[in-house]
Amino acid sequence: MVTLTTEPVGSLVRRWRERRHRSQLDVALAAQLSARHLSFIETGRATPSRAMIERLCEELDVPLRERNAFHLAAGFAPAHPERPLADLGAARAVVETVLTGHEPNPALAVNVRWELLAANGAATAFLSGLPPALSGPPLNVLRATLHPDGLSRRIRNLAQWRDHVLRRVRRQLARTAAEGLPELLAEIESYPLPEGHADQHPTNDLAVPLLLASDHGDLSLLYTTTLFGSPRDVTLDEIAIETFFPADPATADLLRSMAAPPPR
Repeated sequence: MVTLTTEPVGSLVRRWRERRHRSQLDVALAAQLSARHLSFIETGRATPSRAMIERLCEELDVPLRERNAFHLAAGFAPAHPERPLADLGAARAVVETVLTGHEPNPALAVNVRWELLAANGAATAFLSGLPPALSGPPLNVLRATLHPDGLSRRIRNLAQWRDHVLRRVRRQLARTAAEGLPELLAEIESYPLPEGHADQHPTNDLAVPLLLASDHGDLSLLYTTTLFGSPRDVTLDEIAIETFFPADPATADLLRSMAAPPPR
């Protein structure tokens, strides 16, 4: 879905420059144009070419979805296609390879609004059994994780994990200005913490862990995020692969045993 806007392209350039806390001179030098020319673009006295739009967007780290809005505002067709994950060919195969290869550890792919695109068997097991209001479609991973009726009941360090997630979404919103993120952030911030969670901040000298209770025992998980480099498709630009790793040997053993087929 292309982001529609009634703003002139110059206003978009100025808004994203200010979002990045960059001066006109700084951006003009980096994009190889004069500060006077950039000023003319921002005030509507000059219309940038398609190539100039891409140069400015590259310099301002504008997401591809928003870049299409720049092109439309300047009177051009969108420059970046948006295809579903199923139509992304080799990129889809990469996602599936990462998810499958990460077994028995949980891994999932989400879009910029944290809607689930794909998951491996280990992640699917943790997300199963959610109430209909949280299971989608689309299933929103943050809502399913932090909602009082979701996985939050199993998170041992809920206050710590919730604080970490909120900071992460705020940074993501500042970087992407993605549609739907402000509403999701406000919703998550409104979720109450159950009694007994406010002061539970277990320490870990590596990273904030996700401490998750399961039917087989408690798990301690660390995560990494993988993004595609140099995307040209909007969908690909917004995909993040979240891979979880055991933070201790006991969790590694437990994940392996949970994935093992039952004895005959």
